[in-house]
Amino acid sequence: MKRLHPFLIFSLLGLFLLGVSCEFDLSAFRTNAPFLKNIIKKGELIVITRNNAHCYYSYRDQEMGFEHDLAKAFASYLGVSLSIQIADKWEGMIPSLLDGSGDLIAASMTITPKRNRDVLFSKGYMDIQQHLIIHRDNRSIRTIEDLAGQTIHIRRGTSYQERLETLESRIPNLSIVLHEDVPTEEFIRRVAEKEIDITVADSNIALLNRRYYPQAIMGLPIGKKEQLGWAVNPKAGDLRVKINQFFKLIQANGVYEELRKQYYAEVERFDYLDMKVYHRRLATRLPKYQPILMAAAREFDFDWRLIAAQMYQESHFRRYARSHAGAYGLMQLTKRTAKSFGVTDITDPEQNIYAGVKHLRNLFNYFDIENDLDRQSIALAAYNIGQGHVRDAQKLAISMRMDPTKWSTLEKTLPLLGKQEYYKNATYGYCQGLEPVTYVRQIRIYYDILKRQAIDYDERH
Repeated sequence: MKRLHPFLIFSLLGLFLLGVSCEFDLSAFRTNAPFLKNIIKKGELIVITRNNAHCYYSYRDQEMGFEHDLAKAFASYLGVSLSIQIADKWEGMIPSLLDGSGDLIAASMTITPKRNRDVLFSKGYMDIQQHLIIHRDNRSIRTIEDLAGQTIHIRRGTSYQERLETLESRIPNLSIVLHEDVPTEEFIRRVAEKEIDITVADSNIALLNRRYYPQAIMGLPIGKKEQLGWAVNPKAGDLRVKINQFFKLIQANGVYEELRKQYYAEVERFDYLDMKVYHRRLATRLPKYQPILMAAAREFDFDWRLIAAQMYQESHFRRYARSHAGAYGLMQLTKRTAKSFGVTDITDPEQNIYAGVKHLRNLFNYFDIENDLDRQSIALAAYNIGQGHVRDAQKLAISMRMDPTKWSTLEKTLPLLGKQEYYKNATYGYCQGLEPVTYVRQIRIYYDILKRQAIDYDERH
């Protein structure tokens, strides 16, 4: 039997150990240039992406978006700064990557065989599925065969185009209209407003947008489940390995789940009638109180849209609203709270709004928490249930070795205060802890819709 050369044995052992430690990837050894080393050397990661609700956008001078936040975490992992490069056109992203304009594409890009011929993909980080998007009134499309004679509008160069072209051979008279660089969100809007009959969207995009366009619904899936991935230069195997290590790490330590929850956790909770009523009342009721609301929010340093979302959750913009617990007006003040803020007429819109916003500001200041988003959610919960119960939930979190400054923690501990084994030792006793969790969740949904309207307005102007 022929013996292996000692050097070959050593090399194979080294490769095996590397594979065990970082999910060994041969692409790292196909690289012709040290891409990762160059990124570290220049101290900057250039990410190519798109300006939309699921990738990257700016709101109140703050950069955000699922792909942006994921890329920011990766840049931090590498110890470099993040630079975002917005692609003018969807089809321009891969050429920009290949000519060296950027280091990677992070743009909710589906991993497909065709794209795999041009770029090197990371391992998938999110499962998605393509769905037909139709108007709620459309009852004609129940099976794939019902697409016969139909017209579908999509953007050129997408995975949607690849899939629909495979269906053309079996669906008679299926018409595919290709548009140059029209965002998927825009097609969904056109379906909602009956400007077109059908488009296609990945499930994550469809779910994210139905709260903005409740008349557009997810129809049939038109393909099997696929995955989104980051794309790098075909020669950048070393960078791909590092990305895969990063994805494995953040999926293990909970960072990925935190980001996913921030952008996608609530999208599957959808009440069509509630969304329809909300959109209608934004147009018919909110304008009456908007000047007062904006002035109060400005005085107490809040985004007025957050206050509008809270006001809708409290009263549906009804001046004379009254709860079973004895709360009144647009911001649902109790008589005790109203009196403490010098309110003389609890149903007067200006007095009610100013007192409610000042109360929220006091609660915000009360909780000394570094992360503003967590602090905001906890202040809203205290507005709903009282700061004493929130403190009890924080103490319970500490006893359970959880971070009491995180809203994601209090989402777990507040509901426990409805169980005797927990509330019997709480300073403020029993509370219906699911109520503030639902309260904050709904406000976040309403706020997100108002933010999206502001972003759409800025983009059009």
